[in-house]
Amino acid sequence: MSANPPGIAQPLARYAAWRRAGDMVFLSGIIAVDPAAGRIVHGYADIPEDAATLIGRSGEFSSDIKEGPILAQSWYVLDRIRLTIEAAGGQMSDVIKLVQYFRNLDHFPQYSRV
Repeated sequence: MSANPPGIAQPLARYAAWRRAGDMVFLSGIIAVDPAAGRIVHGYADIPEDAATLIGRSGEFSSDIKEGPILAQSWYVLDRIRLTIEAAGGQMSDVIKLVQYFRNLDHFPQYSRV
């Protein structure tokens, strides 16, 4: 793995966030944290405006405070996966398996929307 282009998955510790093995690319430990900016994605304010609008920011406090964190974090992780796969020469339609971990399974429907 050579130097990582900006925006792709970056590890928080001393491990490779991704590795190529022949035609396969394996990713690991991609979470909603931007180590370069020293920022944890907490909600809509931590992602681009157009992405927040696209994934469902309503402008209503009660909805946005409840769903915003899981939607923004889901978008961020999936976007890092997309950028990493594209940097490796692929596209999201090439992905054959994703494993997501949730602290609260009630968040799965919001993740699936993203």
